[in-house]
Amino acid sequence: MSRLLSGRTALVTGSSRGIGRAIAQRLAAEGATVAVTARSHAPSLSTRSGTTSALPGTIAETVGLIEAAGGQAFGVAANLEDAEERDGLVDAVLDRTGRIDILVNNAGFADYSPVEQMSLETFDRTVEHYLRVPFVLTKSAVPHMREQGAGWIVNIGSVTGVAPVRPYREYNKTSGDVIYASMKAALHRFTQGVAAELLDANIAVNCVGPSTAVRTPGAAQLIPDTFPTEPVEYLAETVLAMCHLPAAARTGLVAFSLHYPFSQQLPVRSLDGTTVLPPLQPPATANPNICPTGI
Repeated sequence: MSRLLSGRTALVTGSSRGIGRAIAQRLAAEGATVAVTARSHAPSLSTRSGTTSALPGTIAETVGLIEAAGGQAFGVAANLEDAEERDGLVDAVLDRTGRIDILVNNAGFADYSPVEQMSLETFDRTVEHYLRVPFVLTKSAVPHMREQGAGWIVNIGSVTGVAPVRPYREYNKTSGDVIYASMKAALHRFTQGVAAELLDANIAVNCVGPSTAVRTPGAAQLIPDTFPTEPVEYLAETVLAMCHLPAAARTGLVAFSLHYPFSQQLPVRSLDGTTVLPPLQPPATANPNICPTGI
């Protein structure tokens, strides 16, 4: 392996399971020391439409997977809806490692509902997770990255943030993803704007999302059985691609996990970095408004 990230510290939010865990594993396989975060050290509770259920995956399990593969990681519990815990997260990483080189804003909340039926609480929580949290953590991390002379911020976007294609599919008519998608579209634009602000400080800011969808424990109930999904390794590799080049070479991209590696002929490896996976062409059902190069 290239060990592209040796000596660097990465903070990956929402990394006790799913996409966040996969990203944490891939960055650790390239030598990063990864701060694994989630709401608590216990299994997470997910509340949707008034129903609460426990989801599999813990901070300790992710740390264990990384260490078993020869990587370095540590856990930090922080509820990102709690202002005090959120505001102290970057400092907690600095206390442990003395630096922060990579910030991956992955943690999220989704509770789909048609607009006319959505509660204001669900609206507010969605806005909180996809705008306020990335803003606060970016604001906290940037001064330290600036002092270090470099940094990489990756926001996890979504294909739902790309305008739906006409004639509208049944999914667009019935999924109830409008507010979630609107916040992801805002996150895409936030990424592009902050990239411009931080270019001269050599801090790269990019966005990566699934080209279709990744079926994770947290998102599975929101994804119809017939909806095309993809392996998480392609998204993790795309995130890695955004975490090592100077900002002058790669910043301000909104890249998608099947489109970007395929268009750039980027080798995709397993999460432990040991195996090269076959190239996957974006499916014909993918949104045609996606720009393959992320520009």
